[in-house]
Amino acid sequence: MGRFNRVLFGVLFLILVSLTGCQQLTINTGRLIEREVGLSEIVGLLAGFGTTFAAFPDLIAMLKRRSSLGMKPRMSAITGTFQILWIYYGLLIASRPVIIWNVIAVLINFLTVGAYAYFFRKERQTRPASTNTSTAA
Repeated sequence: MGRFNRVLFGVLFLILVSLTGCQQLTINTGRLIEREVGLSEIVGLLAGFGTTFAAFPDLIAMLKRRSSLGMKPRMSAITGTFQILWIYYGLLIASRPVIIWNVIAVLINFLTVGAYAYFFRKERQTRPASTNTSTAA
């Protein structure tokens, strides 16, 4: 296991441990289904739109190029992982904008990493095998 993977695993483990130790982390589902939309939710919806679709151009560019060249999926994977925590946070505070935009963002990041893996695997299969031209004397 690489150093980055060990650190990421350690951070996620500590987050999980801290979440299980809290008794007050219950979800108020009644507030989520209210029909009243306040100013804070409108601002949240507008702000969430911008931050959610910030990663979308990379996905579109990769799909148009049909290539993984120049793309690094690590950022999308890390961001998607922590957006899952944002979804949980949105459930805890009963914030529809936080929940909606982070669910969409997780899907975009999932698609980005999936497209990267698909194109990378496809490019690796079609690359010509390197030939060893050195000869022993």
